[in-house]
Amino acid sequence: MALPDGLIGIGEAAAAFGLAESTLRYWEERGLLRPADRRGTWRRYGPDELHRIGLIQMWRDTGMMSLDEIAAVLAGTQRDSDWRTAVRERLAVISEQQRRLAAAKDHLEHLLTCPDDHPAEQCPYLRRWTGERMAETAAIRFADA
Repeated sequence: MALPDGLIGIGEAAAAFGLAESTLRYWEERGLLRPADRRGTWRRYGPDELHRIGLIQMWRDTGMMSLDEIAAVLAGTQRDSDWRTAVRERLAVISEQQRRLAAAKDHLEHLLTCPDDHPAEQCPYLRRWTGERMAETAAIRFADA
């Protein structure tokens, strides 16, 4: 329940997003969040702070961003840094994860449809894949030498 000044306490703010109060305190320690009002140990949050909590949670959960990356975005563009760098780097990581997940899905789907009784030993597809993998690794190793 909002207080007469429209602010809500930390417990209600945390509950609104399904978070623990300790999470909001930690985000405050990290500089990601600042209460609208603080009286002693009492923290109170208004609409702007609630919006910021929602952004942090969204970027952490759906964007899989680290708190450092989130801090960069929240700080905006400064003389020596640009938040876009953090976002570009996160997108590169997500693209690599997507590539790996697609490969994992392909391999697992093959296992389910493989006609061999012992695919780890008999499957020509898996033998070809491991041979190609070894060749790629060897080519990289010798190129670096």
